[in-house]
Amino acid sequence: MAYMNFDTLDAGLPPPAALIAPAEEPVLTAKDRANAAAARLSALEWSVVALARRDTLSSLRVPGRLSSAMASLFRQNNPRLADDRLEALRRMAVLAWHHSFQVPVSELRAFFAAGFTVGQYETMMASISASTSRDRARRRRL
Repeated sequence: MAYMNFDTLDAGLPPPAALIAPAEEPVLTAKDRANAAAARLSALEWSVVALARRDTLSSLRVPGRLSSAMASLFRQNNPRLADDRLEALRRMAVLAWHHSFQVPVSELRAFFAAGFTVGQYETMMASISASTSRDRARRRRL
């Protein structure tokens, strides 16, 4: 049987509370705060990312005449967004949900041309990656 001396005062050691240093908040510079703010997505943008999870890859293609006629005949909704910036975000999110980090360079260029930053791209991809890994782990448990 092992014995551990918990009486640190007799051993000449500082009390246990002094051994554990409180975690200090990192000091952020103005540049760090600006980078963090640039990496954020608005609530509307996050809702577009969440809704894109249900979209199929076929929603990225331009519908042909027959597809348009059938959609109007059966009253199907158009998944495309009217705002070009949000549509670029939706397209990138659909690709990320289906292909993870393997997205075409042309889509990346369109995403950045729409006004999004690298920080926003990384934030979105990290969120999607974490969500898909949680889903995989949940499926394995079932």
